[in-house]
Amino acid sequence: MRERLESDIAFYYAVGVFIIAVFVVGMAAFAVFNPGGVGTVELVGLSGGFFLFMFVYFIAISIQRLEDGDSI
Repeated sequence: MRERLESDIAFYYAVGVFIIAVFVVGMAAFAVFNPGGVGTVELVGLSGGFFLFMFVYFIAISIQRLEDGDSI
């Protein structure tokens, strides 16, 4: 596994996947422990905002790869 994380870009991808996993596990745990706590509107807003955040995060990684001269 260490060989895969040798480059900065691979590490950034791993961090992004970890953040997504934490979000999904957190939302699942919240739904189990407090089923009526979040309405549909709030859930759509929260998930949409998180999706936009992760979209910009991965776009930034792609731009970094272009700056380094790596092929996408």
